[in-house]
Amino acid sequence: MDLDFTEEHRAVRGMVREYAKDRIAPNAEQWDADHHFPTEVVREMGELGLFGITADEEWGGAGADFTSLCIAIEEIARVDQSMAITLEAGVGLGINPIHEFGSDAQKAEWLPDLVAGRALAGFGLTEPGAGSDAGATATKAVLDGDEWVINGSKAFITNSGTEMTSLVTITARTGPDEISTILVPAGTDGFIVEPAYRKMGWRASDTHGLTFDDARVPKANLLGEQGKGFHQFLSTLDDGRVAIAAMAVGVLQSCLDESVEYANDRYAFGRPIGSNQAIAFKCADIEVMTHAARLLTYKAAWLKDMGRPFKQEAAIAKLYATESAVTATRDATQIFGGAGFMDETLVARHYRDAKVLEIGEGTSEIQRLVISRGLGLPLR
Repeated sequence: MDLDFTEEHRAVRGMVREYAKDRIAPNAEQWDADHHFPTEVVREMGELGLFGITADEEWGGAGADFTSLCIAIEEIARVDQSMAITLEAGVGLGINPIHEFGSDAQKAEWLPDLVAGRALAGFGLTEPGAGSDAGATATKAVLDGDEWVINGSKAFITNSGTEMTSLVTITARTGPDEISTILVPAGTDGFIVEPAYRKMGWRASDTHGLTFDDARVPKANLLGEQGKGFHQFLSTLDDGRVAIAAMAVGVLQSCLDESVEYANDRYAFGRPIGSNQAIAFKCADIEVMTHAARLLTYKAAWLKDMGRPFKQEAAIAKLYATESAVTATRDATQIFGGAGFMDETLVARHYRDAKVLEIGEGTSEIQRLVISRGLGLPLR
């Protein structure tokens, strides 16, 4: 068993780490405070090829493996989760559904700009009454001649309202017992982007509710086969769970680095606080969680790259890594004491940001349900 990354993987890590340190880290605190989506930086990430890491060369991508994408997400998450989720959603929820299920015409129309990072796409799955219970989708799309007429609403949709957003892929009920996936271009009449949410965390990422009021799109905007939307978004979420786990690994590593440095530098009672077992053991626990989460995450990514089943491993990685990240951010904040309660401290921002890792792209409860079913238990 070879647990080493390849030379290509190490090159990706080095390049993204340097960029994140030089361009994102110095600005992330202010972006967070201002709830500012830094369009110019997202475009720079596109110019670096980050949105096109896994896309086929035919569409301007690098054709690299999924592990490379996870490495890039991990490195950005170490300094700013908002930009990490912008990349993760831009690739996993924006590009991948079109890349995997789109027609040649759809790929030719949308992928070049998305892959190059000149545009972003969102994925409209969650609704006010349909989150974990995605089968309860209420948004409807009805054929009227050569057009789909869409009515309904979506909630908490990432990358859906920026000046870079070119389309949103949505799930909609196209029959009594079927859900399909449809591409809705930005600017479509009847497609209303609601005001941005004010969030506890991920404040520099773009998140909106969406409303569809007799929004009309061509019949040809159906993504893949009619009635296959449920299968499509389940496949999309399996990939996303591994990528979210990679975000959590980045958070864990950052909390470890910050905590060890602070425990060495901060003195109390005439000695570094890291000389106290109460602090040292917290750092040790974060190290254990980081190590385990990284192994689980990259095992799942490797399985995907090998073309092997990975649904169970994706759920395990997502569950463990995200819950560990929430624990680690709480412990890191405690290590920092009063300083950890201040917004200008990185661990404080990680603490606020990390909670949603347990919620997005499948809650911890849903991961436990997936894992239980994988064990053959007869859960509903």
